[in-house]
Amino acid sequence: MNKLNGLDWLVLVLVIVGGLNWGLIGLFDFNLVKFIFGDMSALSRIIYTLVGISAIYLALISNKLTKK
Repeated sequence: MNKLNGLDWLVLVLVIVGGLNWGLIGLFDFNLVKFIFGDMSALSRIIYTLVGISAIYLALISNKLTKK
């Protein structure tokens, strides 16, 4: 398996955080990003944007994660 660089790890963490946030919303109607950073504050919007970009990046490098 190819080694992950720092950007890959950051993206992976952001996607996991985004997934956990959606899980909290679905199960408990609790938005962790909103709770920590405010309802659609500039920082919340940045977090949501970074999670979305991270998902796209992860989709593009997914073959790197599966190669031996």
